[in-house]
Amino acid sequence: MTTKPLLICLSTASIGSFLELTTSSKFLSTSSTTQLTALTPAILIGTGFWTLAHGFTVGKARSKYAELAKKDGEPNVDERYLLPNLYAQGTSKHAKAFNCIQRSHQQIFETFTTVTLSGIMGAISFPICTAVSTLVYAVGRYQLSKGYAEAGSEGSGDASKRYKYPLAKYMWYGFLGNVLLGMGSCGLIISGKKRVG
Repeated sequence: MTTKPLLICLSTASIGSFLELTTSSKFLSTSSTTQLTALTPAILIGTGFWTLAHGFTVGKARSKYAELAKKDGEPNVDERYLLPNLYAQGTSKHAKAFNCIQRSHQQIFETFTTVTLSGIMGAISFPICTAVSTLVYAVGRYQLSKGYAEAGSEGSGDASKRYKYPLAKYMWYGFLGNVLLGMGSCGLIISGKKRVG
């Protein structure tokens, strides 16, 4: 990973969190700030529900590509495509296509736990910045998964097409933003500068 995304996230999270800490009390009441804290969990719950729904497309694709592989005469289709295999074994066009669709879903779990935990922690001290960062992650995650799945359903199985949508790469900015905001919030809580409850 290049340093540019990290520097952008670090500077954006620093400036945003500084502004939120120093000026939000001038514009928002305590009850409004408390209500804004719920934005991040709401976005995360929506993203979790979308993840569940996206998983159903994988099940349909598994059956579809196993049938196509059988029609094309591929050997050992059931053993290579069906559960408990997470991915289809082999390099046929059908295996590559299915594996892109499966990867579009499976890759979500590589970042979602960290985004969730850091988002919840970040929302305690920086509810506005963390909600924006989480939304950037969610939109980017959706577009990245959509690009990955379409690379499979088009039949190419070309995983490099996963970034074909313009906001897909911003998933990583939202991810890093949440991590930085979550760490900053933990630092404030540990140092006693932010009280919880």
